[in-house]
Parts: sequence; structure tokens; C-alpha cells
Amino acid sequence: MHLASRLSLIAALVFSAGCASTGHSAPDAALAASWLHGTFSSLEQSEADEDYFHIRLAHEPIWTEREGEHWLYVEQAVASTPDKPYRQRVYRVSVDGAEVRSQIFELPGDVTRFVGGCEDPARFDAMSPDDLVPVEGCSVFLSQLPDSFSGSTRDDACKNAWGGATYATSIVELRADRILSWDRGYDADGAQVWGAEQGPYVFERIESTP
Repeated sequence: MHLASRLSLIAALVFSAGCASTGHSAPDAALAASWLHGTFSSLEQSEADEDYFHIRLAHEPIWTEREGEHWLYVEQAVASTPDKPYRQRVYRVSVDGAEVRSQIFELPGDVTRFVGGCEDPARFDAMSPDDLVPVEGCSVFLSQLPDSFSGSTRDDACKNAWGGATYATSIVELRADRILSWDRGYDADGAQVWGAEQGPYVFERIESTP
């Protein structure tokens, strides 16, 4: 079975388990956003397995005055160079039917001006969500379980050309004290061309939310 097929099977099992656990009640997007809020590190995993790098991941709420909406600025960087993030995004966390949707947006223009935004979220005050660029097909859909949120992107909807890929996938498990994230790229034949091969990155919380 191709990796892409296994991914679809895992995602299907996750979604069915989540629906069985939550019934018809609406998921808690505010709780998911609060569990994302903070700074996380893969140090422990990198020390135990040399196939994983020490990565720093941070999420900070922005536009908090927008009632009923949950927006977070995201930075991801190699821990040795935290001032040079290789990924900067904005997430919108919302209820989508029986799931929580984490919608991905790119920042406009020169993104280096937002480096350090998790320590200074006021720099986003001059912007609005209308200034962002949606990354189509790359939303992560999470089912709420008793002590976690789990889910993934949809099939091959997240187009990606980096490293010879044609699409990318993300499988995510969100808990109060950690985030498990498995990002992978696949070519047109469904063969993995980038990303961790053995399992997800495990980001332990190192700074609590206020």
C-alpha cells in the first residue's frame, strides 16, 4: 500500500473515532486555539533520535478583539537560529461542522518584518485578515476527542512543489501539553519525497499560555 493510501486510512480512522466520541455536540475551537497558544520544542525527541531536528514552534493570538474568532501568528525555526524562522503563517481556528478547522494563511510582502511577532503581536494591529493570502487546500480538520484534537489535511488537496512534490499532507494531534505534527510531501505517483519517515515531530510545551 502506498504511503498516501495509508495516510487516507489513518485519517479516516481518526475522523470516525472523533465523531463517535463527540456525538453531535459542536467542537470547542476556543479550547483548540488555547492549546496551540504557546512555545513548543522538539528537543527531547531530537536527543533521542538523530533523524529529528531540534525545532522551536510558537503560536501567538492576534486580533483578539475580533469576538468569536481565533487567529494565531505562527513561527517555526531551527532552535539554534530562532531569529530566522523557515515558516511564518497565520492560522484561523474555527468550527466547521463537527470538526475544528485550522485554516492556513500566508503573510503579504516581506515576511521578515514579522519575525519576533510572537513576542510583539501588536505589530499586526495595522493589518486585518483581508490582507492575508489563503493557502488553498491546506486546512487541517481536527476531531475533538476527550483529551485531544486529532486530524489531517484532506487527501491530496494541499498542492506543494517543494523538493519534487506535487502535494503535501499534515497529520496533527493537539494536546494541552504537546503537539504532534507529521508533514510530508509526495510526488505524482504517491511516493514520499520529503518529511519525517518514521513518525510525527513531537513538540513539547516549554512556555505555558497566560
